[in-house]
Amino acid sequence: MGQRVGRPERSKKIRLEEYQTMTAEVEEEEEEEEAEHTKDAAQKLSQKLKAICGLADLRNEPVGLYNIGFSCCLNSLLQVFFMNRRFTAILRRIKVPYEAEEQKWSVPYQMLLLLEEMQQCRHKSVHPMCLANCLSKHRVRLFVLYDASQLFLILWNLIKSQITNLDLAESLTDLYTIRLREYLVCQKCSLETKKNSNMLMLPLPMFDYDSHRVKTLEDSLRCFFAPEHLTEDNVCYCERCDRKTACLKGMKVTHLPPTLTLHLKRFCSKHGDRTQKIGHYLSFPQNLDFSQILTREQYQPEAPEEDSGLYDLFAVVAHSGSASCGHYCAYIWSLTDRKWYCFNDSSVCQVSWDDVRCTYGHSSLRWSETAYLLVYRKKESAAAV
Repeated sequence: MGQRVGRPERSKKIRLEEYQTMTAEVEEEEEEEEAEHTKDAAQKLSQKLKAICGLADLRNEPVGLYNIGFSCCLNSLLQVFFMNRRFTAILRRIKVPYEAEEQKWSVPYQMLLLLEEMQQCRHKSVHPMCLANCLSKHRVRLFVLYDASQLFLILWNLIKSQITNLDLAESLTDLYTIRLREYLVCQKCSLETKKNSNMLMLPLPMFDYDSHRVKTLEDSLRCFFAPEHLTEDNVCYCERCDRKTACLKGMKVTHLPPTLTLHLKRFCSKHGDRTQKIGHYLSFPQNLDFSQILTREQYQPEAPEEDSGLYDLFAVVAHSGSASCGHYCAYIWSLTDRKWYCFNDSSVCQVSWDDVRCTYGHSSLRWSETAYLLVYRKKESAAAV
């Protein structure tokens, strides 16, 4: 189990629940006076909520999440979100829903309550049932196996859509969004068309275009950004030529976010609709430098002075088992005590880099634990909240 870190006892335990039912004591003499009192009450609730959330930084020891039935994928992703200080800084500034029913439907608010419970409880683990029930109201089914990449996108979009403060929603977008510029060049007349696109994660291949195994993350990134020649059945229409011609298709990086999520495509469909897991070895480094991995044509940041392309590994969401029956856990670098921890549902323990490297993969092991999602933090944001 993880090492417990001592911390000063607080004379009084404060919880969010004390403020959820706050109501303003107003007089009913005039409607204007009543509205003013209601506004004051809302401001007091907001101020006290911020004070409560500020206490969360006092806790250093990681806390687990109980598995409530096939919830290992959800638990792993929640731990990655919560251990990211820049994400929690956004979460703590959300506008708290005032009505009780609205609170039950708010994913950001339920995540905030769960985070507060984890950071102030005296137990090794807590139950994420309230958040799970909230997710079920948004058609996120409980007690089913999920793909971590799909559930990440579902969670992120629910959080983004329910943050009412536009500035906060934009901050969340900036924190995770990868900006790309796709291009298509006609091989006959050299006409180039461009289109900007955004992604929350890069889906990286396990094989190159010649069906050879990719052995390193750097090579997988190079394969993803390698230009593709479209010929024969894949030709595209050229406006200048007024017919379909052979083209060169590719993409360039124009902006990398503070939190970079990479998806190793270890699940593929073979033999009809049957999905299989690719368990072969693929190493990933603790540090990434995109300027050394991609060419100058592939890596063209719009603001080079702010986008150096230097990253440190922050988290690994690993999968063990097969495509039809498996388990997720998360290895996360603690920014507080500068150590790696393994979050395996209710079990949390300190681990070494060698333990994290064991998720590189091993195709001969049936129950092999392999990295599935890799989360990197931009070096410039390491000192941020």
